[in-house]
Amino acid sequence: MPEIFINGQPVQAKADQTVMQAALANGFYIPYFCWHPQLSVAGNCRICTVQVEGRSWVEIACNMPVSEGLHVLTDSDLVREHRKTTMQFITLNHPVDCGICDKAGECTLQDYHFAYNGSPAISREPKVHATKYHDLSERILLDNERCILCSRCVRFTREISKSNALGIKNRGDASLVRAADDSPLDADPYSDNVIDICPVGALLSKPFLHKARVWYLKPTPSVCPGCERGCTVNIWHRKAEWHLRALDPKQNISIARVTPLENPAVNGPWICNKGRDLAQVFERPRADHAMQKGKPVELAAAIAAARILIGKARHAVALVSSWGSNEELAAFKDALAGRFATFVKRDHVPEPGERLEDDLLIRPDKNPNTAGARALFGDSSVREPAFPADTDLVLVWGEGCNFAQLPAGAKIIFLNSYLAPANGHADVFIPVSIQTERTGHYTNFAGVVSPFERCFARKPTVADAQELFADLAEGNSGKP
Repeated sequence: MPEIFINGQPVQAKADQTVMQAALANGFYIPYFCWHPQLSVAGNCRICTVQVEGRSWVEIACNMPVSEGLHVLTDSDLVREHRKTTMQFITLNHPVDCGICDKAGECTLQDYHFAYNGSPAISREPKVHATKYHDLSERILLDNERCILCSRCVRFTREISKSNALGIKNRGDASLVRAADDSPLDADPYSDNVIDICPVGALLSKPFLHKARVWYLKPTPSVCPGCERGCTVNIWHRKAEWHLRALDPKQNISIARVTPLENPAVNGPWICNKGRDLAQVFERPRADHAMQKGKPVELAAAIAAARILIGKARHAVALVSSWGSNEELAAFKDALAGRFATFVKRDHVPEPGERLEDDLLIRPDKNPNTAGARALFGDSSVREPAFPADTDLVLVWGEGCNFAQLPAGAKIIFLNSYLAPANGHADVFIPVSIQTERTGHYTNFAGVVSPFERCFARKPTVADAQELFADLAEGNSGKP
């Protein structure tokens, strides 16, 4: 391991590291636009320059290999002067529309202008104008006036998603990022990652466009339930101190956006577009009232009725949810597994046209906790359920069950979160909370356990499954 010196301090670096990597790994910050730890080195923004002691010029840290005894300065007078002129150049044609830019509050260009420049533009020439809102895809808008041509988005589609959907055409101040004609960005299931890695406000999410300022929002750690990968994500929602009163109050309990929560053991810094669209999953019309044979009842009455059905049953079958958390599945096993023949149900199957699997993140099982359920109930539970002829009770937990295939004459207890015709067909229907209303853990296909946190409060008419199973077990702990 070569020893180098950064600002006079000795640092143990790895032989294959660059000065940029060694500096960041040891607490020395060097600014960068085009460099990204998961992408190849482009070296075109020139903001990451450092000075080798004894030399009268600067060099880019992102492409400078470490070597034994190397002495570099990251904040010398020469480096500061170069960074200031570089920022003057980068902002030469950049519009000052921060007030309406969705990147405001997260923009490294803003941060670096404050830290390394902070002066008015020295140019008095009119700024070069370009296409302001170009439809890059059905999901992404491109503002070419804000683009600093860092090429991160282009390299992402070439090196990570491998769609080759983006490129740069023309030269100089006429250069533009554009989608390839033969590889549309809409066909790339990872396309929205370019919004995250864009260091400025050039690439904009259409669903999030002008929706909220980031300082009004709070990121809550969670897990994408879209497949068995279990990517860790941040679910962004409005902070309590910024709740709306006069405008639409639904925004206070709505998901504003979903972004990756970097996790080297699961998904790295990426997620697929399905993970971005969790609002479409979680914010479907909710079932928030218990029912008996289609008639609304109090939650306590429905729980009592379900408890009686369990007590009377002699041959009961349970179809448990592969969207249930480890805690909920364990609560069911501890409280009720002795009363039921238990099978793990697939709550969701692939949608028509959905990518089934690839070499990056997407997995074929579209449920987040099949592995956690299998660990509790055994491999044999993850198969099509067997209904003996004398089955007299079926407990269905979650979505994905075809009620027409359930045994005729059997009583049905249904635990679900969303409005569905089957809710009214059950003998007892109990609404249960969703992932954003509770805390818990999922176990992914590789055995990695990831936590998710609560974003919103559940209604008092909605049960928490983990507590519900203990209530249903009262007086029903033994086998029939």
